[in-house]
Amino acid sequence: MIKACELKKGAIVGIHDRPYEVESLSVTTPSARGAASIYRFRFRNLVDGGKQDVSCHGDEPFAEIDLESRPVQYLYAQDDRYTFMDTDSYEQFELGKDQIEAQLPYLVEEMEDIYALLVDGNVVAIKLPQKVKLTIETTDPVMKGASVTARGKTAICQTGLRLNVPEYLEQGEEILVDTATGEYLQRANAVNRS
Repeated sequence: MIKACELKKGAIVGIHDRPYEVESLSVTTPSARGAASIYRFRFRNLVDGGKQDVSCHGDEPFAEIDLESRPVQYLYAQDDRYTFMDTDSYEQFELGKDQIEAQLPYLVEEMEDIYALLVDGNVVAIKLPQKVKLTIETTDPVMKGASVTARGKTAICQTGLRLNVPEYLEQGEEILVDTATGEYLQRANAVNRS
């Protein structure tokens, strides 16, 4: 069992013996002395995509679900179907747009370090790495005198992800993005810069 206060966005739990992923959560702390915080979750059923809203106290238990995970590579998209390949067995499988909609802004063809999550031998979801490398497709030009600590500007990556980046970044640069928050982390080659 796992307590509500330990759950984070993307966590997977069992509700009525079905796998649900935490899609969003918020915590309300009452001002009254001795009152318990209320955790509000929106869960997404990984099998049929249905949504369920749950409000509970932090010590409320949720069932841990037995998931199998396998390393996969994202191959390509055709219409609203996305094809992946199991990197161990080389078997291919497809997932519908509705099954992976939240992960689409981070998926780039040939991407590895992805895991397919299986329940009873059926792929129900994918789990992305904590950070992914994306290329800035469009952004405003670099302003003269822009510094590392300067203001930010909007950029759109090749996947369509729109995010705020530092002012000094240019079109075509590769950046690392946090898949949990959708926020810019750093230049992809920042470690190699002197």
